[in-house]
Amino acid sequence: MTIAFFSDVHGNLPALEAVLADMEQRRPDMIFCLGDLVGYAPWPNEVVNEVRRRGISTLAGNYDQGIGLASSNCGCAYKTDTEKDLGAQSIAYTNHVVGDDERRYLRLLPKHMRLEFQEEPCTLNLLMVHGSPRKINEYLFEDRPEASFLRVLEDANADILLFGHTHKPYHRTFAYEVEGETRYRHALNIGSVGKPKDGDPRAAYQLLHLNENTTLTDPSSVRSELIRVEYDVEKAAQAVEASPLPNEYADMLRKAY
Repeated sequence: MTIAFFSDVHGNLPALEAVLADMEQRRPDMIFCLGDLVGYAPWPNEVVNEVRRRGISTLAGNYDQGIGLASSNCGCAYKTDTEKDLGAQSIAYTNHVVGDDERRYLRLLPKHMRLEFQEEPCTLNLLMVHGSPRKINEYLFEDRPEASFLRVLEDANADILLFGHTHKPYHRTFAYEVEGETRYRHALNIGSVGKPKDGDPRAAYQLLHLNENTTLTDPSSVRSELIRVEYDVEKAAQAVEASPLPNEYADMLRKAY
């Protein structure tokens, strides 16, 4: 079984279209979106409606939550006054252009989704969130201390936790003991479709492969595959520059920071 996960489209329709076209070629068994459909790029309604048209099960991201509530706060951790000013322009623009029906859809999206597998292909609990199981906008960075990360997974009863929000993909495993047996939990950041921050401007999504050999006692048997997809980054960047959005967001698309 192959499951596809994508997140953090952030209004970037060309990137989303490229990812969905790639998925059509690979034909995963299931597809899930972990939120942040809108913000920072000029196609919030088009992105929402493409995901809805395809019937893709979708979580709310922190930006979706802000727009769904018509709030001026996206729950983003801007660090500088410049970032805060740019962010204020982005959410004001998105609130202005998003449609009533699209806003209602964003407001009603769930915050968590869980898949429970029993026996086939294996017995495990898979939890999907946007930021973390504790908070929609908590950042789970790759360098988080192992003990802290494992506590998050244990508290959430997640053998496999999938999330986005940082826009930087990774897969970490954590060992723990159960009645003298070593088992493993997995944390997968699935990256960003529309606004990568890892220096690679290509759209990113994640495939998770489970089969009859998958077991929680062998960390290599839970196999993830990061997929990078080329798309017309310049088209998206120029569309940002042609919109009321700050031009800085176009530069971020070109350079993936």
